[in-house]
Amino acid sequence: MAWAWGASRIIDVIEQSGGGILKADAVGVTGCSRYGKGAFAVGAFDQRIALTMPIESGTAGAPIFRGVPGEGGAQPLSSAYSEQPWLGDAFGSFTGNPATLPVDTHEIVGMVAPRGLFIMENPHIDWLGAKSGSVAALGGAEVYKALGAGSNISYWSDIQDGNHCAVRSEWKAPLQQNIQKFLLKTGNAPGVIRVSGKKAGNLAEWRNWRTPVLTGS
Repeated sequence: MAWAWGASRIIDVIEQSGGGILKADAVGVTGCSRYGKGAFAVGAFDQRIALTMPIESGTAGAPIFRGVPGEGGAQPLSSAYSEQPWLGDAFGSFTGNPATLPVDTHEIVGMVAPRGLFIMENPHIDWLGAKSGSVAALGGAEVYKALGAGSNISYWSDIQDGNHCAVRSEWKAPLQQNIQKFLLKTGNAPGVIRVSGKKAGNLAEWRNWRTPVLTGS
């Protein structure tokens, strides 16, 4: 959240600059690994951000907390809680039983809606919990659909290069499309959900709710 706060203060300055050089209505945030967590957080809490692009954010980032314990090799919640200040003190009592949490990360995805969101993940590193990340994206995508903005979210974990935070050819085209659509405002390509079969979550196993319609009267 400290990084998110810092990014928001930068946007404050951009707004005050008058838009002659930088445009406050065309701001995107991105980062990989721990910086992916930061990008995910600021994108959720600052509605001035037009496009949020977290990459391989891992436990305490995009992956649903409830899914992490059952995903072999994913960083345990207790590890993420104690490793760095990713999670508040109150989270400590939930590390052993995340099913009792009143919220989960698909709702953070929903907080970004209807603004642009492109989640990029790596299914080749178990520690990153990409299966749980796909569930978060699929669950959050339902919020986008409810708002009539289903084309504004993208998720991509179907990649070949398993190195952490690598530059990947598979992401080039969808990244360009998202930048054109939300930052340059010169495109209108629909979002794409492309989940690797190696780490594919099943939303139906996790939800007991139906997607409402939140648009119109």
